[in-house]
Amino acid sequence: MDLSNRVAIVTGSARGIGRGIALKLAEVGANVAVNDIPSAAEPLEGVANEIRALNRQALAVTADVSSPEDVARLIEAVAGKFGRIDILVNNAGVTRDGLVMRMSDEDWNTVLNIDLKSVFLCTRAVLRHMLKQRWGRIVSIASIVGITGNAGQANYAAAKAGVIAFTRSVAKEVASRGITANAIAPGYIDTKMTQSLDEKQSAELLKRIPIGYAGTPRDVAEAAAFLASEEARYITGQVLSVDGGMGGG
Repeated sequence: MDLSNRVAIVTGSARGIGRGIALKLAEVGANVAVNDIPSAAEPLEGVANEIRALNRQALAVTADVSSPEDVARLIEAVAGKFGRIDILVNNAGVTRDGLVMRMSDEDWNTVLNIDLKSVFLCTRAVLRHMLKQRWGRIVSIASIVGITGNAGQANYAAAKAGVIAFTRSVAKEVASRGITANAIAPGYIDTKMTQSLDEKQSAELLKRIPIGYAGTPRDVAEAAAFLASEEARYITGQVLSVDGGMGGG
């Protein structure tokens, strides 16, 4: 894979899967704009410095990607610095778990806004650039939960299922212009988000993984880099499960 001279944006990239994807894209040649919320500004700049250490250009932009105004500012900053946008990785996401009968409107709306609305806003914004270039790669991080559902995560499952359907629809709209859109559905990945699970919950999840262990951000990053590359030019509208055989389909 060679992404030399390509420009990528990775949302939610101060840590975890997003950080792993940003670094992998830089390793294979891309210049990368990293993004996260303002409270993550310090670790975000750290990721940008890691990218620069790989002799790639980097830009750190704090923005709430569920806000149309912040997304416009993010895209303007990236286009202003690099002059083009080739790759978008929609990774930003949160969880607010709870049973449906006890779930607050706020917890529902927060997850749908950050995990799904942001994918729409960022995709719509970058397409203006990609359509002019007649080349682009959109990779959105969904979840196995968006395929299988999960008790206590109705909001998260709905958002991630929405990401999958949105991705398939966008793929059909822009395929003729040299732009692909694909989703990745990670399973149990060892990140700060999953580290909050207790030992019993972790053990139960591990039992469901045929390969026998949790994945890492690097596992997801390798898949994202492939889908962003020229090697994946004939792949669009697909969902790639990175789940150790957990059953994402």
